[in-house]
Order: sequence, then structure tokens, then C-alpha cells
Amino acid sequence: MGKKRLLIVEEEANGRGNLSLTLSHNGYHIVATENVKEALATFREKPFDLIVADLRLPGKEGLQLLDEIKGMSPQTPVIILSSSGSVQYAVEAMRKGAFDYLLKPVPVENLRERIERAFKGNASFSEIPTWEGAYKELPFLTQDRRMKDILSLCDRIASSNAPVLIQGESGTGKEMLARYIHQKSPRHQKPFIAVNCASLPESLFESELFGHEKGAFTGALGKKIGKFELAHQGTLLLDEITEMSPFLQAKLLRVIQENEVDRIGGQEPIPIDVRVIATTNRDIGTLIEKGEFREDLYFRLNVISIQLLPLRERREDIDLLTQHFLKKYSEQYGKPGLTLSEEALQWLGQQPWRGNVRELKNVIERAVLTATTSLLELDHFCQKKGEGVPDSKGISVSSFSLKEMEKHLIFKALSRTNGNRTQAARMLGISIRTLRNKLHEYRETASKSEALIP
Repeated sequence: MGKKRLLIVEEEANGRGNLSLTLSHNGYHIVATENVKEALATFREKPFDLIVADLRLPGKEGLQLLDEIKGMSPQTPVIILSSSGSVQYAVEAMRKGAFDYLLKPVPVENLRERIERAFKGNASFSEIPTWEGAYKELPFLTQDRRMKDILSLCDRIASSNAPVLIQGESGTGKEMLARYIHQKSPRHQKPFIAVNCASLPESLFESELFGHEKGAFTGALGKKIGKFELAHQGTLLLDEITEMSPFLQAKLLRVIQENEVDRIGGQEPIPIDVRVIATTNRDIGTLIEKGEFREDLYFRLNVISIQLLPLRERREDIDLLTQHFLKKYSEQYGKPGLTLSEEALQWLGQQPWRGNVRELKNVIERAVLTATTSLLELDHFCQKKGEGVPDSKGISVSSFSLKEMEKHLIFKALSRTNGNRTQAARMLGISIRTLRNKLHEYRETASKSEALIP
């Protein structure tokens, strides 16, 4: 797919050169410009994957450049750099659609991390499909009644300021649902700030969330505006909140209750108006019992509770999503007219999809990329010949009846969970009682060589 193209807009020659050299070492294709006019001309000639721009530029300021870029290409992420710690400029940049706002001097590792996050965040946001129905720009393409009920609930609660807790497995679309709630809310023109609690080192977490003053600690070379302040009048997403330490949970609880934030080294609290949406892929009840998550914070966040369904529990959506992604990537990679064989469709419909919609999307994209014929067969979806298809005796899927396929998947789930029936049932999307009944049925019909069932 080639290198990601980055456009740097920086007035100072030294800064421009340093950024270009540093980022080119990370495998990016860099083009550097010194003013807005040159930057816009370069962007019109050939669009870029991301833009890093100084706020203060000759001719026009960085915010005006941001307006022009977003007018031409709304999905292109823009990272604004500034030597000023003004909250007003930061909030205005986020309101106008900047992906992030960083204060100079920016540590190289910090900038690299933000760029990678921008690519991931931009990709996940652009996956929001359009649903031809009662809703527009829904975050989920679904035929499942329960999922439609969840979307209806989001419509009803979007106008409130109540905290929302979204629970669900990885790949089910928790962040996209949070973005949908923000877009449907009166805050939709204000910033949507996402913080991945799992990816931030604990040593940086407090500073990242609440900000710090210059000299507050060793290495605090300037004032930093925290995510809560950046999200003022908008929405703050705390992704995978259960990865936060109990110490920080206590500080977070106070911020949510008091609607004010204390910067590290600050003299007085700063009032904020932020709606908090939290997500997790873990069982909070178990974490509370273990003392790893504060019960009072849970109750504060769990005003509106949403449990997203894994893909295996809404199998009628698998074919719908498969066709959607097939069309999307066929067009994207210039391979129109691709179709799926019945065998491939059956296989896709029977997979456990532990990675949920994200995993299905990746499987379809890879199949489209590697296809050499217009018909995608089962082999296109297996990274190795026969992977995930034959049973322990080498019987191929094409020779399976549905009952044999069911048995094969149950044994495969038990094998992957080392015989743990509870985990296997959860993986398969069935109750433990159903699994026990199936195993009892297999014992009665199995030959002696197959009699030892986990």
C-alpha cells in the first residue's frame, strides 16, 4: 500500500528540517512546506494521509489552514503544534476538527505516538457505514433487533449530559458508538477527545488527563493542557477505563463529581463542562470484587449502561457485513465484481469471530487483496492451506453436514480453551447448558475411539 504521506507546515527552517528527518526515519514519505499558500497548493496537487502544522504561520494562521484542509478533505487528520499554551486556541483547534494539539517543544516519541494514533483513530471513524433506514450515519450495519434497540437508546440519551458506560468485547465497536452518541448530542460541534487508558504509561496518565504547569516535575518544560480541558463543552471518551490504577480512579471520580480539574502543580481548580463516556472489554463486576476497580466510580459512570453484542450472537449480521466489506474493498483496491462462493459464505457464517467485526473486516480485506479470480473461494480466507477448515481426521468443510460442522466447531472451541466448557460456550455464543447437552449427544453416538470427550 506504500508509505503514508505526511505534510509538514512549519515556518522555521530548523524545525521543518528536524521534523522531516525524524519522521522520515519512521517510514513516512515527508513533504515539508513553510507557509499556508504553499501547503494548500501541495495538498491540492496530491492529498496527504496526515498533516502536522504550526499554529503560527506567515500569511494565515494554522487554524485557517485547518479550516481549508477540512473543507477539502474532512477525513484527513491534522495535528496542530503551538508554542502557546492557550486553552482558547486548543479548544478552537479541536472544535474545528484537529486530531490533536501539542505544545512545543514536542518530544519525538510523543509526536510519533500521536501520529500512529491519528491513523488508527481516523481509520476507525471512517468505517462508519451509512444505513438506508430510519437512521443516518449509524455506527453499525445491522439487522439485529437488539442492536437496533441499542441505537434507539443512544438517540434518546444523546441530548443529556449523563455519563455512559459501554461494555463489550474488543472489535464490537465501542468507540464508534461513543462517537455516534457525541454526534447526535448538542455537543456535536465541540471536541470529541478519546483517551486509550490501556496504552498510556501510568507515569504519564495523570498529566495526560489533567495537565500540568511548567516545572511541576522533572521534565515538565512547559505547561500542558490535559484532555479534560481540551474536551471542554464536548465529550471525553475513556477507552478501556478498567486499565486505570485505583489511585487515578479516585482522582477521576473527584473530577467527574466536582466538574473541575486540578493541573499537576496548579494553584487552583479549573471548571470544566465535559460529558464522560467510558468503555471496557472486561467484567467490571469481577474487578470490583477483586478490589481492582472502585465501586463508587462504577456507580458514577454507570448512569447509562450499554452492553454491545459480540458478532457471534448476531449471526444474521455476518452476511450483511461480509457483503458490505466485500463491496468496500473491491472498490478500494480496484477489483470490481468480486463474489463469494457458497462454501466460503458458509465458513464465514460459522466462525466464532473472537475479534468480532474488526476481525471479519480484516479477513475480507486480506481476501480481496490476495484474490486472483473474481470468485472468492474458501482458500482465500485461510492463511495456510486447510487452516481452520479440516477436523482432526482431515475431513474438509465441503463434506460436512451442518451437524458435523457444529460438532467440529464445538471440539475446536474446547481445544482452544483447554477443555474449559464455560469459556468454550462463551466463545461459541451458546449457553453452558446447551454445550453440555451437545456433548452428551456426541457421547451417545460416538464410536469407541471418539468416546473421550472433554
